[in-house]
Amino acid sequence: SPPPRLLETLKIPLLALGCVPLGLLVARGLAGALGANPIEAVIHRTGWWTLVLLLGTLAVPPLRRLTGLPWIGRFRRMLGLFAFFYALLHGFAYAGLDQYFSWPDILADIAKRPYITLGLAAFLMLVPLAATSSDGMVRRLGGRAWRRLHKLIYPIAIAGVIHFWWLVKKDIREPAAFAALLAVLLGFRLVFALRERKVRKLPAGLPGKAVA
Repeated sequence: SPPPRLLETLKIPLLALGCVPLGLLVARGLAGALGANPIEAVIHRTGWWTLVLLLGTLAVPPLRRLTGLPWIGRFRRMLGLFAFFYALLHGFAYAGLDQYFSWPDILADIAKRPYITLGLAAFLMLVPLAATSSDGMVRRLGGRAWRRLHKLIYPIAIAGVIHFWWLVKKDIREPAAFAALLAVLLGFRLVFALRERKVRKLPAGLPGKAVA
């Protein structure tokens, strides 16, 4: 495992990479290069990056197991926080830029359009995950309760993909690609969970090689 100082150093380029999509979006906006409907472009791009980062967060555990590099898990928190950040921007772009914070119109939209209802539900589930991401909250909640709470990442990702799918309606290539990747990641999760359950059911006293 790399020394802790090196791991902290590696977080700097990851932090910079996480800010690149926002920087590009701002640059394109200032250059007037967001197309005929810039507000729609902002909503779409922030939502797209939210899904990318959510799936990136889900990809960390299988990647850690497949590579045998446990230190990769150190970057999962940052990816999750970036996912929340872009989800927040996505919601702000919709509520502020598109709806001008007209809450009656927003509430009517939520009631009328299922994809908005589902997107809001995913965001609300994401809030407690971001709020409990610190080491202090892990200690306060206890490891078992914290892990149970953070399993919400799975329904959040599923809801996010469905939200995107329902939104586009016709050209479903992008949401289909997200759905396929999510299915693979959930498949990895299922396989690992079944293996762990099988190991726990093995009789005590078996040689370590057999258990492995």
